[in-house]
Amino acid sequence: MKPVTLAAFLMLAGAPALAQTVPAAPQASEAPAVTKANTATPPNASDLLFEQPQMKNVPPGTKLTYDYLRRSGISKGPFGPPLNDTIKLGVEPGNAADNRNIRVEMFSGANRFPAGPFEDMPGNPVMMLFLEHHLIDLARVLMANPRYIKNAIRKGLRDNATVTPTQVDFKGRKVDGWRIETQPFLDDKMKERMRGFENLKYTFVTSEAVPGELVSIEASSKNAEGGELLQENLTYDPNAG
Repeated sequence: MKPVTLAAFLMLAGAPALAQTVPAAPQASEAPAVTKANTATPPNASDLLFEQPQMKNVPPGTKLTYDYLRRSGISKGPFGPPLNDTIKLGVEPGNAADNRNIRVEMFSGANRFPAGPFEDMPGNPVMMLFLEHHLIDLARVLMANPRYIKNAIRKGLRDNATVTPTQVDFKGRKVDGWRIETQPFLDDKMKERMRGFENLKYTFVTSEAVPGELVSIEASSKNAEGGELLQENLTYDPNAG
């Protein structure tokens, strides 16, 4: 089965998509891991984020925890009050050696959002969960067509992203990783309707040394005066059980 693909993210039609179970698909030939050792030039951003078997380094029985933060300084709070919560993935064996069955706890208490489960996944679904949830909120705030925003993010990751080597602090040591950055709306023909969000920047950090490979995601935008329009972060917590 293919990993959590960019195509899966692009199929988003609304919130219910987060609650769907991803069915198993025929086994595809496994793509080689993208490392500095076997890559003469930086990998394509969408391939790096969505086409790698990221869960192969997560032993069954593991729980992955990601700290989530969303806040905005916009008056009258169209994004709602600040949200500081967690997304937890319970990882169990899949049908193939590198695949996993994954249970999701997306936020807690009154913030709980239905998501998963995901069956026989080689990729890390938290990437898709973050982007889908972000897209729903952004489309609502901008009163925009979510498909248009979705396609702009897709194009930014595919055609207009920078991928640079970086180092990540992980359990007291430095490990190699990749930093992916894109601002998909800067040159968009409809950017005048973005209400200041045309400078929205997405930053992803990944490392093969980190379980699930995802280290962090950030979506951020500020106005011309430096005021915070949106700050949204997802960060892997290596110390959480």
